[in-house]
Amino acid sequence: MSSSAYLDAPSSAYAAPALPLPGAADADWVEPAVWQALLGGARLEPGELAALQAMARLRRLPAGARVFGRGEPALVLVAVLEGSVGLGLARDEAAAPFHLERTLRGPAWVDLGSAWLGGGHGQDARALGPAQLAELPLGAMRLLMARQPAMQDRLLVALAQTVRALSAAAHDLMHKDAEKRLVAWLLQQAGGQSQLRLAERKRDIAAQLAITPETLSRMMRQLKTKGLIAVAGYTVQLLDPAGLLALAGTE
Repeated sequence: MSSSAYLDAPSSAYAAPALPLPGAADADWVEPAVWQALLGGARLEPGELAALQAMARLRRLPAGARVFGRGEPALVLVAVLEGSVGLGLARDEAAAPFHLERTLRGPAWVDLGSAWLGGGHGQDARALGPAQLAELPLGAMRLLMARQPAMQDRLLVALAQTVRALSAAAHDLMHKDAEKRLVAWLLQQAGGQSQLRLAERKRDIAAQLAITPETLSRMMRQLKTKGLIAVAGYTVQLLDPAGLLALAGTE
């Protein structure tokens, strides 16, 4: 595969499939660190972990599988533990592409709020690759919060983190130009690492950044020319994190 494979690929092309998730033998267990990441980052007590393990309904989905539909009753809290889930709009036509608006990489909440509001999911959700999900029934979570009051604070922190992330995304869209939005997106997707794998279609990434696929390819090439990134297949190496942070307006 050429080093510019992703940049030259059609905007509808997916990246190569991600590595398979762990086997079915691990399907009924969630690592404590995953629960901790979902619930604000603080260490959970053994009783809290045991209750979460007992109530969680785990699902393993292939790429493209439906997670939930817009308007469906939201009766559970939904998190992606491994893999990626996309939120967006699924059109009624069978052949119509899924319009991706936001990507969530596990561990992350896919929908933490709708169940508490007693309504339906606000968006459609699809697995972007092999993914493992956890569904926490609202009734069981209410009981856990009554028995373990600290869980209320943990969920409030998780909700606050979700709101802050959405607010930051809205701010970037309003106040940052296309290049700054792209660089901020690359840094966010890398999660502090020096490289990331582009698992979404080019047009889906472009849609999240409110640009065209052609503009995305052009800006990626410009970042390569500046020596800020290197692209090999579907992997992006962040060569100058400090320079990228400065360009994104983060520092």
